[in-house]
Amino acid sequence: MAAPRIVIENCAIATVDANDTEYASGYVVIAGNRIESVGAGAAPQGLENVVRRVDGTGHLVTPGLVNTHHHFYQWLTRGLAQDSNLFNWLVELYPTWARIDEEMVYAAAQGSLAMMARGGVTTAMDHHYVFPQGSGDLLGAEIRAAKEMGVRFTAARGSMDRGKKDGGLPPDFAVETLEGALAATEEAIDTHHDASFDSMLHIAVAPCSPFSVSTDLMREGALLARRKGVRLHTHGSETVEEEKFCHELFGMGPTDYFESTGWLGDDVWMAHCVHMNDSDIAAFARTKTGVAHCPSSNARLAAGIARVPDMLASGVPVGLGVDGTASNESGELHTELRNALLINRLGGGEKALNARQALRLGTYGGAQVLGRADQIGSIEAGKLADLVLWKLDGIGHSSIADPVAALVMGAAAPVTLSLINGKPVVENSHLTTVDEDAIARLTRVQAQRLAKIAGLV
Repeated sequence: MAAPRIVIENCAIATVDANDTEYASGYVVIAGNRIESVGAGAAPQGLENVVRRVDGTGHLVTPGLVNTHHHFYQWLTRGLAQDSNLFNWLVELYPTWARIDEEMVYAAAQGSLAMMARGGVTTAMDHHYVFPQGSGDLLGAEIRAAKEMGVRFTAARGSMDRGKKDGGLPPDFAVETLEGALAATEEAIDTHHDASFDSMLHIAVAPCSPFSVSTDLMREGALLARRKGVRLHTHGSETVEEEKFCHELFGMGPTDYFESTGWLGDDVWMAHCVHMNDSDIAAFARTKTGVAHCPSSNARLAAGIARVPDMLASGVPVGLGVDGTASNESGELHTELRNALLINRLGGGEKALNARQALRLGTYGGAQVLGRADQIGSIEAGKLADLVLWKLDGIGHSSIADPVAALVMGAAAPVTLSLINGKPVVENSHLTTVDEDAIARLTRVQAQRLAKIAGLV
């Protein structure tokens, strides 16, 4: 018998394929967990085992959104350090974050994932690097939350081993040893990483940043990742303070430092990359090192405006990131489409970025930097069935004739249907796999518990 089929028809479609193919009215056929066909007009006749037909009139179908940078645990510390730059923000919040435990991280992961999934994210990513002693299985808590929600997930096992006594920013009790961090990272890969085509879970090696990680951990982490065949992720060139820190400590800028430690390559992606000169961008383009662009967080912390148009023109792979919700309290990625467009125009003029480029950043670009562009990120036959049906015939969008412009430049669009691996995860703006109200209650309880333990109340 043929695989169960879902047919979505009578909708506008932005495939985000190599030719940016769009259909004013078309169809998508899903068979099992794969996209079987996409095209203009009516769906093919005589399809067998059709278990569901969706009338997409008034809607736009796009690939599911791909988040390339996040810190789930920060869901419990939203709204703090409201008027700080990155370094001051970190110094203020590290002592609180160092008191997280497994119960808190599970709740925070649920809240972070729920907010993203409701807004069209089908592939999530998290960079978790705070592992207080005795806090439990924090990475496992995130993985469990993602599995329960049904979201495709890249878990970047982070680490910090440069505490205050070694010239870093984190308090000494919040960091790991070099040996401990490497062993735990390797164990995470061996236990959880699934390299199959339709994998729901990838693990990446992800030391936190140059100002919280030793050079030995950077070098050894890169060797570990390549020995295990997984991707590498870290923060890079986020602030002018980081640039100064790298010059003072290493005698070179961040990009040169990354290259010296083995951290440039087509298996690497960096978060932020705000302060990049021409030679930095050229190095990223030459090595195909990816970038996670986080426009809202960059603005919240006054980090600056990343040179995304220049990166794209040079061939640097770029995706979008929510970043942690202590620096982007909305926790949503679909609003980053709009913010990416607006902030880059603020920095580079009215033609710096257009609506279709913004959509590509949030879909195919994200798939590129996560190393999954052959599997997700565009609507093409044979790819995994991760796609979103956006409602655009309501008051917020109905007078905008261009559906892609409506999605990117208009108000946040409601999600009528989100499929991940061919399964409905969102229906009519509500999650189908978990109880949103229960998550809201749990995250509030755990946020209050953390605040009390950390002495904030």
